[in-house]
Amino acid sequence: GTSKFVTILEYSRFFQRLSRFLLSLLIFLILIALCAGIIKTFWDLSYILKESLAVALRKIIVDVLILLAVVEIYKTAFTYFTEGRVRVTYIVDTVLVVMLSELISIWFRSENTEKIAALIGVLFALVIIRVIAIRFHPESKTN
Repeated sequence: GTSKFVTILEYSRFFQRLSRFLLSLLIFLILIALCAGIIKTFWDLSYILKESLAVALRKIIVDVLILLAVVEIYKTAFTYFTEGRVRVTYIVDTVLVVMLSELISIWFRSENTEKIAALIGVLFALVIIRVIAIRFHPESKTN
């Protein structure tokens, strides 16, 4: 009886330590990716000299939106690391930023309106989820 409980407790501690180590590596990799993305965004400023201003600005806008998505992923991972749980709002924010960057990218490429309409529908659903997550948050005092 007691030895099984101790063994389960040891396994639990081992997996907690392992998951915290792996999550630390993930956070470190996210920070490296963020730094690389910032460098790439500055590098893409050279498109202003090579391409038209509209093309260069489109490229930079998409780069910045992707970087914002990486920041949201970092916030999600760091919150899980510190609080031991993932906030729904962070995940929804991440997906919103990624979807917005995809929508802007498709819009700039002048693709078909059905694809744009589908993305707008998904974005609208995500915004509703975001509002509901804030409105009905367990720690909210307005409920």
